[in-house]
Amino acid sequence: MPSTVDIIVRSRYDRRMTMIADERQGQLRALAALFHSLSDGTRLAIVHRLASGEARVADLVADLGMAQSTVSTHVACLKDCGLVDGRPVGRQVFYRLAVPELMHLLGDAETILETTDQAVLDCPIFGVQR
Repeated sequence: MPSTVDIIVRSRYDRRMTMIADERQGQLRALAALFHSLSDGTRLAIVHRLASGEARVADLVADLGMAQSTVSTHVACLKDCGLVDGRPVGRQVFYRLAVPELMHLLGDAETILETTDQAVLDCPIFGVQR
């Protein structure tokens, strides 16, 4: 039969393990949210364009060949996620990457695609129809 000391020590250990597991789950949810924010082709195109420098929505519309409402919606999403920020100049807003390290993440993702011979394209759930 375990002693009272053993029960108290185990109880404290179990609570710490639960706290660590809860913290890890929170980190995983945050990572999932980050990847979800980048899971749209339009948002990825905007991020890639902003990697080369600041741009107004009008510039993004011209560069990406998309509707202004579409670009604005996706820029707002990226801004809400903290990945893009804006610098107002008069009536215009110049957008830029708020987190330049984002380009390292995307570069690493491209390396993974090359390494796996782009097998993700054949994924029955997330793959691209060819």
